[in-house]
Amino acid sequence: MAELRFVQLDVFSERAGGGNPLGVVLGAESWSAAKMQEFAAWTDLVETTYLLPPTDPKASYRLRIFTPSREIPFAGHPTIGSAHAALDSGFAKPDEGMLMQECGAGLLPIRINGEGESRRLLLQSPQAQIVSEGIDADPQLSFVLGDRRLGALGVALVAGGRRWWMAELVDEAQVRGWHPNHDAIAALARASDTVGLCVFARCDGSDYQLSVRAFPGGVGIIEDPASGAANGLIAAFIAQREGSGALGRGYRVSQGREMGHDASIDVLIDGPQSNWVGGRSHIVVDGRLFWS
Repeated sequence: MAELRFVQLDVFSERAGGGNPLGVVLGAESWSAAKMQEFAAWTDLVETTYLLPPTDPKASYRLRIFTPSREIPFAGHPTIGSAHAALDSGFAKPDEGMLMQECGAGLLPIRINGEGESRRLLLQSPQAQIVSEGIDADPQLSFVLGDRRLGALGVALVAGGRRWWMAELVDEAQVRGWHPNHDAIAALARASDTVGLCVFARCDGSDYQLSVRAFPGGVGIIEDPASGAANGLIAAFIAQREGSGALGRGYRVSQGREMGHDASIDVLIDGPQSNWVGGRSHIVVDGRLFWS
C-alpha cells in the first residue's frame, strides 16, 4: 500500500480554527477519479483536493477538487489552501511571486504576498458577468428573501466559474440576524442551475467593509463559513456596477461568525473584469495517508 502525504488546512482565517477546513492529498497521480471520490467522501470535508503534476507547461501544478459527492471544476477556498500546501511542501515553486493553477476552470493565477506566518495568497477570480438583475429575475426570489430589506445593488445572478444569486441587504444586522428558509434556497438553486444565494452588506467603522453569508443549497450545503468563489462574484458585481465607489478598489470581508467561525477574506479589484480574492491559511494536520 503506497504511503501518501495528507494535510488538512484552515483557509481564510487570521488564526487556525476560524476559517474553512480543507483536505489536500499529495502524490495521488496513480489514483482513479473513483478512488479520489471515495476518499473525499470518507473525509466528509466540504472539499478534498489532489495536487498533481501539471499537463500545461504554463502551470505550476494541476488541481482536482472533490466534494463528498462529486468533482467540481473550481472553488475558492480549495484553491487558496491547495496553493499553500503546494508551496509549503515544495510541490510547486513560485515564479516572480506567482503560481499558476491548472484546474477544471482553466489556468488561474495566484498572487503571493509576504512570507511565513503573515503570507497571504490571492486568487484571480474567473471573469464574471451579470446574467440578470432585480427581485423579479426569478419568481422564487421574493419568497426566499422574505422580509429582508435590500441595499443599493439589490439582487443579481452572477456567473463566473460558478453561478450564484447575490443580494445586497441594507445593513449588517439584516445579514447577521437572518434565519433563512434553507429548503427554499435549495429549490431556487436547483431551478436556476446555481450554487445558491449570497447575502452581503456594507459595514462602517470596523476592520472589515463587507459582511457576507453564503448558502450553497444547490450543492447540499446549508451555509459556508468562508467562500472564495462566491466572494469573487460579489466583487465582480460591485466592480461592474460601482467601480468608482468606495469599494471599487477592494475591501475586507467578514464571514462565518453566525456559524462560530471568524473568516477574514481580502478582495482586491483591478477593474471590472479583474479581482483577486484571498487571505491567510494554516496547516493544522500534516500526516501520512494509507488508502487501499
